[in-house]
Amino acid sequence: MTFSCGSVMTRSVWSYNLELEFELIRSIIALYPFISMDTEFPGVIFQSHPGFQHPQNNYAVMKANIDGMHLIQVGLTFSDSHDNLPTFGTSNRFIWEFNFCEFDVTRHAHAPDSITLLRSQGMDFDKNRKYGVSIWIAFHSAYDFGYMLKILSQRFFYMQPYLPPNLGDFLQLVKFFFGYRVYDVKHLIRFCPNLHGSLDRVSESLGLDNNARKSHHAGSDSLVTLHVFNKIKTLYFHT
Repeated sequence: MTFSCGSVMTRSVWSYNLELEFELIRSIIALYPFISMDTEFPGVIFQSHPGFQHPQNNYAVMKANIDGMHLIQVGLTFSDSHDNLPTFGTSNRFIWEFNFCEFDVTRHAHAPDSITLLRSQGMDFDKNRKYGVSIWIAFHSAYDFGYMLKILSQRFFYMQPYLPPNLGDFLQLVKFFFGYRVYDVKHLIRFCPNLHGSLDRVSESLGLDNNARKSHHAGSDSLVTLHVFNKIKTLYFHT
């Protein structure tokens, strides 16, 4: 199933078309090696104390949230060095949105305001439960990478569904699975004058047109993240 986003089509991935979509991704990954990622999850239920902002303390809060909750969506955008997306020989460009089945809104921990927001953006939790991908067997920024590592460490290392106890081990897993060229746009904008705030706000400040975007959907958010990254790379880092 695909959803139109201007000339960009979101390929929605479920349990019944998972293998087909992986085949498509494998066929283009060598030509589009730049990968932008976004996740949707049930909000934040544990908050950090303003007086304890040490990296290890921040990691402990993130770990508590991720260990206690379930992933809802992962969005992936693949591009080449010129910001081109896969077309598969059509007039459209394609991004991916993986939907997972683990989260049950009736019994799993979540932040109610986050669930309300996701529902207002069209998220169908019942459909995810019925047709979503099982993250335990199917799927080869801090919370985004945290949820991805929770999946990957179980799949490949047969670990329990919890993050490592300390930040150092977490960063080693990030390097193991994703390599050394990992960029967090939220961190990069700290070095960009007049850029701050949410992804939407940064995108607007850069003059990017996101009128066709489906906000708070992992697929379209991953595409906006890619566009923001490429824009600030050109404007502020001259590469």
